[in-house]
Amino acid sequence: MTSRSGKNDSASALASLAGLLADETRAACLLALLDGRAWTAGELARHAGVAASTASEHLGKLVAGGLLAEARQGRHRYVRLADAGVAQLVEDLAAHAVPGAPAKPGTLRESGAGSAMARGRTCYDHLAGRLGITITGAMTARGLLRQDTGFALTDQGVAWFGELGIELARGRRRPLARACLDWTERRPHLAGVAGAALCGHALDSGWCVRIGSQRAVKVTPAGARAFGAHLGIADL
Repeated sequence: MTSRSGKNDSASALASLAGLLADETRAACLLALLDGRAWTAGELARHAGVAASTASEHLGKLVAGGLLAEARQGRHRYVRLADAGVAQLVEDLAAHAVPGAPAKPGTLRESGAGSAMARGRTCYDHLAGRLGITITGAMTARGLLRQDTGFALTDQGVAWFGELGIELARGRRRPLARACLDWTERRPHLAGVAGAALCGHALDSGWCVRIGSQRAVKVTPAGARAFGAHLGIADL
């Protein structure tokens, strides 16, 4: 039986974590870092619309709390999400926190950026938006992925990755396939080791390219042909 002090320790740890997330500037930094890349404090300050000193203070708290990892290169200090588990936590909370319909953009530029993000984006290290949902649906329809008993690659799915020359890094604590609730589509897309491997291959092979300064990606003509040939997707 858990002791009273043990319960208090767990409650204290949970409250501390919630406190780290319960700040709009820190939340903005965490969401920006879902692109899977390392950012400088100055870049995150501009993104969040705060002074550099304010951003540094918030980032220090996130590093101390284990949500971010930092590295220094020359005079620059870079931060990134500590690991895939933190990314999953932020993704899941964002999906539950964002209302069913995203807020109406205030400017034409915001509208364009929001539309691009909804069409296709990276969600930490896997594909999301309509692009991610479409790929996930096509994999399921072709018997490469099962969703009826949770997300799982089938034997056929594992073989499919091998045929494309995409290595699935086994032996990690991270699941091979995981459902990630898409905050714009409100349906799950493929995450986990398989989702990361497919996203990495799509970017490295030029099937998809990043656009703008956010996480948005678009499918190239070569990518449209590849997704058509390998997954039978007719329109992306």
